[in-house]
Amino acid sequence: MAHPQPIGGTWRNGEPVEIGGLDPTLHPRPRLRRDGWRSLDGWWDFRLGDEDGSPRPRTYPTRILVPFAPESPASGIGDPAFHRVLWYRRRIEPPAGDAGRRVVLHLSGIDGRVDAWCDGERVARLEQAQTPVEVDLGALDGGAAPVVELRVERDPLDLGAPRGKQDWQPQPHAIWYPRSSGVTRTVWVESVPPQRVLGIDATADLAAFALDLRLRLAGIPHGTPVAAGWRLAVHLAVGDRLLADERWAVAGPEVRRRIHLSDPGIDDARADLLWSPERPTLIDVTATLERDGEAVDAVASYLALRTVGVDGDAFLLNGRPYPLRLVLDQGYWPETHRTAPEPDALRRDVELTKALGFNGVRKHQTLEDPRYLAWADRLGLLVWAELPSAYAFGPATVARLASVWTALIERDAGHPCVVAWVAFNESWGVPDLSGRPDQRHAVRALYHLAKALDPSRPVIGNDGWENVVGDLRTVHDYAADPALLAARYGTREALAETLRRFRPGGRRIVLDDDAVTGPVLLTEFGGVRVEGDDPGWGYAQVDGADALLSRYRDLLAAMHRSALAGFCYTQLTDTFQEQNGLLAMDRRPKADLAALARATRGEEGPSD
Repeated sequence: MAHPQPIGGTWRNGEPVEIGGLDPTLHPRPRLRRDGWRSLDGWWDFRLGDEDGSPRPRTYPTRILVPFAPESPASGIGDPAFHRVLWYRRRIEPPAGDAGRRVVLHLSGIDGRVDAWCDGERVARLEQAQTPVEVDLGALDGGAAPVVELRVERDPLDLGAPRGKQDWQPQPHAIWYPRSSGVTRTVWVESVPPQRVLGIDATADLAAFALDLRLRLAGIPHGTPVAAGWRLAVHLAVGDRLLADERWAVAGPEVRRRIHLSDPGIDDARADLLWSPERPTLIDVTATLERDGEAVDAVASYLALRTVGVDGDAFLLNGRPYPLRLVLDQGYWPETHRTAPEPDALRRDVELTKALGFNGVRKHQTLEDPRYLAWADRLGLLVWAELPSAYAFGPATVARLASVWTALIERDAGHPCVVAWVAFNESWGVPDLSGRPDQRHAVRALYHLAKALDPSRPVIGNDGWENVVGDLRTVHDYAADPALLAARYGTREALAETLRRFRPGGRRIVLDDDAVTGPVLLTEFGGVRVEGDDPGWGYAQVDGADALLSRYRDLLAAMHRSALAGFCYTQLTDTFQEQNGLLAMDRRPKADLAALARATRGEEGPSD
């Protein structure tokens, strides 16, 4: 069959432009980069469904452009029907490396259970690979390039799986969108030594002006004697400014150390090192694992000196109240669905969000590409990270949610841009919170799991209504009249009355008053659609760009005059049939960008 040319400048003649090296904006794992990797994005042999009586397909009748889902036009398949099993095959050329190194296949995001074969031998069975997983393909021996096969199985009607906004009906309906099955994130291969660095994370202590480092290692068992000669060298710098150059003995798979930075003792000078949207200072890190003075592995990373928290009715950034101006972002594109058409599109989304005056984004119901987070780190944009919802409650669903939740937090906790975790949204998957103790316990369980894995960030148990546990109280309110929003949230007294009496979607905002404290935020509102847009819907309607800008000014003026600690406007872009973005789905602004930004920042009052 004829295949369309891929979208964007990253691709040429159906194959990706060669990208490699240590650039954190292109590397598929921006916070742990080493030489010796190669992208496997491009054309793969492809098959829909199993062949009867054969453990693996004898034939692959077509090809697919990875990493685009087969439902998307950009994949070259464009088949939106239900498909339970997908097969992928490709011969891979491992990156260069010394003998004795291992070849590791990285699957950055696959929706479903995965079985993997290398040269006909099964090498992995993964129950879920929505977050990155590694498949060891064996030693690098300089032989023939191996053939990798992937079998992805996912029941498109399974409502107990974390699926976010992917529809379970044949066609998108209401607020759910086209399915994105199979491989939806980049696939890549890396050559690694048996003993290597697995991860680098840090927590800041501003009072001590220090960083608590945690480095995880592979191949160094507990109780390794110091006499074995393993050392870890860590170098921290901001540009040409050296912050630390340390070398420590290694006696096990984890190294924890506190690094005290040179403290100028005055806020103005300290601010040079603090990360914020206004000044996104990143600290470059290199870590080298050595044995007897010889380098075994070397990785590049980065981290930041920044803290987040809550105090009374304020969200805190670096110990100071910081009003949040967030926008809801669902991360879809017309031709590529949940996958960015090219890496540069991720940068462009961050830039557009900032150009609209927002200082943060709520990544709604999606596991975001780490390269987006790298751009948010580099350009300065706060991110609320959210667990995709399941919809059929039960013990198996809770276990699956907990597995993805744990992997999400482990993957993204090192990104300074990530400032909050969202476990549930609008009681999706737990629709009977008010009357079922087991569903309340599920929300509390994921909240406390997040706090155990990462005590440094606020966690929202159930965003929007029926708050049973959480560090922030959040409300969704799509009232079309800005005056009504001003009346509900304009003063502390009005806000307290709203929390007691208002019932968005017929649901109470807070179920357990003593379990949910902290600042109050309006985390969904707006949703204004311009009449005459493509067929679709919005929460409110206006006629033309001028009317959109006028309504937006009035809505945002109500937010800036309120007693809220922050807001999240719905939404950044149109998303298929939901036509209520500030940008069209192709990222075209629907009104003057600068004027929208002034309203977002509170620099303009209401239209009247």
